[in-house]
Amino acid sequence: MAVVINSVEPKSPAAKAGVKAGEKLEAINGHPINDALDYGFYCYERILELDLGTRKVKVRKRDDYDDIGLVFETYLMDKKHSCRNKCIFCFIDQLPPGMRETLYFKDDDSRLSFLQGSYITLTNMTDSDIERIIKMKLNVNVSVHTTNPELRKKMLCNRFAGDVLRYLKQMADGGITMNCQIVLCRGWNDGEELKRTLTDLLALYPAVQSIAAVPFGATKFRSGLPEIKLHNKQSAEEAVDIIEDFGNKMLAEYGERVVYPADELFITAERDLPPSEYYGSFDQYENGVGMWSYMRDGFSEELSQLDGDDRCLTVSCATGTLAAPLMEQIAASVREKFPNITINVFAIKNNFFGETVTVSGLVTGGDLTGQLLPHREKLGSRLLIPPSMLKADEEVFLDDVTLDQVSKTLGVPVIPAGAEPYELLDAIVGSDPVPATFQCEK
Repeated sequence: MAVVINSVEPKSPAAKAGVKAGEKLEAINGHPINDALDYGFYCYERILELDLGTRKVKVRKRDDYDDIGLVFETYLMDKKHSCRNKCIFCFIDQLPPGMRETLYFKDDDSRLSFLQGSYITLTNMTDSDIERIIKMKLNVNVSVHTTNPELRKKMLCNRFAGDVLRYLKQMADGGITMNCQIVLCRGWNDGEELKRTLTDLLALYPAVQSIAAVPFGATKFRSGLPEIKLHNKQSAEEAVDIIEDFGNKMLAEYGERVVYPADELFITAERDLPPSEYYGSFDQYENGVGMWSYMRDGFSEELSQLDGDDRCLTVSCATGTLAAPLMEQIAASVREKFPNITINVFAIKNNFFGETVTVSGLVTGGDLTGQLLPHREKLGSRLLIPPSMLKADEEVFLDDVTLDQVSKTLGVPVIPAGAEPYELLDAIVGSDPVPATFQCEK
């Protein structure tokens, strides 16, 4: 497969070698180039021979890690691989009509697993794909859900979903490190099935370096799909007990838990969230595992390094209903050190997707403005929101309402407060000495 070169960076090694936009890259040092993984892997040598079809060009780099300066039409150099499954728990199948087109695309691309950390089901893959992953030593994230082949076929609605489980051991034997995910569906893959899955996956340790169990979530638009009951206190308790039993055994034997419940399971089970040390290296942080503890403990540490003062201001924080209790804890700790700071925390119910959706990242601009407009007088000098409410690298919510529109409607600056504890603390109290205008009247 030849890949068309869209442009060449000026003064780059490729430009100095005379490579031109519009030429087709067929191979590097004799290795065929099909996509971004091939390109990145075979570009490591100092001297590269580019096969451009009609001619061959020598490119010389000063360092192994230098970019040679070729730009292609897409990030992957071809199209994303779409999902072949019809998973019973798929969130995309529960979206309402009329949203932006990109939200309906289901990717299941092993290249994005390595490049961006997304999870793959393995059903898109062939033996040659697995061989390439092993050859390139590409660590991957895998949506396993169950290691029962027949159950996996039913849950993914794909007759090959059970067969490809053999790739897990093949990758483990090839030295590939995997993070694994289980979307825990009550009555489907919990209980004894969960025990089976954890037993099978932990047998592949240390190749399987972490496992996250996250609860199934449903929107009000779920229809025509198999029935799955939402987790309640009892089912969440049972799941947490199973996971912690396996985690405690791994901790005792290997010094790390490996398997973790998502924060939402702890909260649904009405259990206290563990300290940050519980989560080791936070390998499953992006899966909602340890986020609460990381922010709570990190914020407490950052706050302890500040001297309180008499600054007087009002700040508001809006978040999903799941994280609202954490924000109330954080607000209370700030008030202890800064008694004249008023922090109003607003738990935003998800009317757009349904109130069973509780995470902050799925709060829309419409719900935010609709629920805060009656409280405009309480918002103070600024409204802080989690950055997860916005599209990556863009100031737009899931319903295409912009950050600027929300700010104008509410009449206050709306500020993504940052994902790190120090960023949230700075957004609330500021790091500069208190100005005279913020002194309270005596």
